[in-house]
Amino acid sequence: MTTKGLKTASKQPEIIAVANQKGGVGKTTTAINLATALAAIKKDVLLIDMDPQGNASTGLGRERNDRENSSYEVIMGEVSLAEAIVDTLVPGLHLVPSTIDLTGAELELVHQEQRTFQLRRAFRDPVLENYDYVLIDCPPSLNLLTLNTFAASHSVLVPLQCEFFALEGLSLLLQTIETVKTNFNPSLEMDGVVLTMFDGRNNLSEQVAIDVRNYLGDKVYNTVIPRNVRVSEAPSHGKPVLLYDLKCAGSQAYLELASELLKRQKKKKAA
Repeated sequence: MTTKGLKTASKQPEIIAVANQKGGVGKTTTAINLATALAAIKKDVLLIDMDPQGNASTGLGRERNDRENSSYEVIMGEVSLAEAIVDTLVPGLHLVPSTIDLTGAELELVHQEQRTFQLRRAFRDPVLENYDYVLIDCPPSLNLLTLNTFAASHSVLVPLQCEFFALEGLSLLLQTIETVKTNFNPSLEMDGVVLTMFDGRNNLSEQVAIDVRNYLGDKVYNTVIPRNVRVSEAPSHGKPVLLYDLKCAGSQAYLELASELLKRQKKKKAA
């Protein structure tokens, strides 16, 4: 890992799990581009890929044959968190990549006494003091990897696609967050919901946005991520959309999301 440019003063990062058990909602896209946007506004950011599919790693330009240490080795205690951190194309943004080996972690962890706290154990590494934000891309399921992530996080950010079944399954995710809060991590909070793949020409998108805001109130971010071709194209080039096309609507939306997140964090700390 290259540490050039990182701050040396001790600090505690804000650890945010990006999660939704439903696939295809823009979860990984949000994790990649929110992390990039935070780095663009001079925050030191670590993105941890906890999804066995490894799409966040690919989307940040890390080839599958170039992932010597990964989140699998970290959660299994085979390497330290610091040993798994790699650079990205984005200044101020580092990555712990994922490999397909992570699919076996759940079976290997199930017999361990502290199986829900393996990631929290790894977070004792002082390397975290170098970061302002740690974003964790969860797998699209409520499994032991997700529970590990929730047990080690301060809050959960939920990308929610503007489609007919948007609210279906959200209640289960909220119940899981409450269960983890009660049993494993009393400090865990629901950070909020980000509406993704919004199409202003579609009445359904507008109605879904209204329904979600009525259901969750101010837990829903004001920033909405539009359906945007450039956002979809960027991962195939191994780049966040902010590097692929800074001026497109998707890039601007993620910059607005990062700004809103910082304002919310500031307000929460002042309360």
